[in-house]
Amino acid sequence: MEYIRVTKDNLEKEHICCAISNNKDIQVSSKKAWLADRFDDGLVFLKSTERGKCFIEYIPAENAWNPIDADGYMFIDCLWVSGSFKGHGYSNDLLGACVADSREKGKKGLCSLCAEKKKPFLADPKFLKYKGFAVCDEADNGIQLWYLPFSFDAEPPRFKDCARHPHVEEKGYVLYYTSQCPFNAKYVPIVEQTAKEHDILFRAVHIESKEQAQNAPTPITNYALFCDGEYLTNEQMNDKKFLKLVSQ
Repeated sequence: MEYIRVTKDNLEKEHICCAISNNKDIQVSSKKAWLADRFDDGLVFLKSTERGKCFIEYIPAENAWNPIDADGYMFIDCLWVSGSFKGHGYSNDLLGACVADSREKGKKGLCSLCAEKKKPFLADPKFLKYKGFAVCDEADNGIQLWYLPFSFDAEPPRFKDCARHPHVEEKGYVLYYTSQCPFNAKYVPIVEQTAKEHDILFRAVHIESKEQAQNAPTPITNYALFCDGEYLTNEQMNDKKFLKLVSQ
């Protein structure tokens, strides 16, 4: 397998693995715009040269769009290998490249969000454990922070207090989201319209800066849905999924 690093120079011509379409598609354009603004913060997007979901995205933890204290670490936003790419060792390749790059840059180690059991759009805990990662912190909603230190004396990363106890002081459904996930550009407006049509109290909070993300009331900022103040899920919703959730 050959891999290529997406940069400002080749961003427009390269496909984005989690949104395979043309640049005019709102999902592709929103993701590429988000990436373009992150490269100066040290973000790395390494992907297969073949079209499909096979990539890793990581960034220095100080610049991560998550409320964590992990100075000196590299934060893995996403490691996604799916479909026909699974079972060929590509996850090992991508993680290995991240480890080598992070060591070369003098990082203390790696960290990433996960959970005791696999959740949508989060890392697989079995894979992380196999690769030597361990849990270093956990929020009340079961979202965990895992880390792989490069030295035995490296101080473990931690969630900020705002993320350790996910809660909002607001009735109805409240969604916190970023443009890091391309699916949000398409489906958040659909859920907003669905809620409006069915008289469901709903508010979407678009996190548009690193500062907002690092002080959000949730460890997952990419997509975090609350109801009457309590955290519900990080799984992206379309209209049918949202109405099913509301009817439960």
